[in-house]
Amino acid sequence: MKRHETPDARGASLVRLAGADLTRSAARSSGTRVSDTDRETRQRLLDVATGLFSEHGFDNVTVRDICTKAQANVAAVNYHFGGKTGLYDEVLSMAIRIMQATTEEIRQAGEGQSPEGQLEASIRIFLTRVATTPNRWIHQLMLREVSNPTPSFDMVLNEVLKPRMAYVRSAIAGIMRCPDDDPRVALCVMSVQAQLFALLNSPLASRFDSPPITPERADELARHIAGFSIGGVRAVSRLRS
Repeated sequence: MKRHETPDARGASLVRLAGADLTRSAARSSGTRVSDTDRETRQRLLDVATGLFSEHGFDNVTVRDICTKAQANVAAVNYHFGGKTGLYDEVLSMAIRIMQATTEEIRQAGEGQSPEGQLEASIRIFLTRVATTPNRWIHQLMLREVSNPTPSFDMVLNEVLKPRMAYVRSAIAGIMRCPDDDPRVALCVMSVQAQLFALLNSPLASRFDSPPITPERADELARHIAGFSIGGVRAVSRLRS
């Protein structure tokens, strides 16, 4: 026989259901707040670590330095990144993604260009990025990695530097009209990169009165380095290997 609920019983059921819905809604709201807080803390740690690592290097920055400046608990780095090395790798991964986008822009700009045009484009786009973007911390970080490599340097080497250098090597080999593996090509690649390194290394550049890299001067500097390099590469190509 079917049981009929009294009005009072039905009212109590509705109250219980409404209470359960409110509890679930409050839990979801609380979870959202916690999730938002976690994301905000994680981003603050990344922002602070980016500045400190690029300015001082991996070895000279402590977890406490990062958490103090980020206004986070000292356990937050381990919670979000598994430790200082994990946080550093995340900073490097951000840098790698930005540098890979620059490499792709260089590749696209060089499509259909002569080898000379490809070399000039690679220099111009690189210097323009240095001068006009807020990501100059990347170049500080890379200079530190090159001068004092961390165990994470292989990630940068394989995912950014080797592909970028392969493009420059191909352009220089095209100018010289020789195979990419000609020993003279590697020397010319080194010579081009040394000029860029001298401009990026601020203490060195200032001591030798190198012109600052500004948006207004980026094209002028690129044309000079490209013209100087192309002339040198052509001269080297006339030498016997």
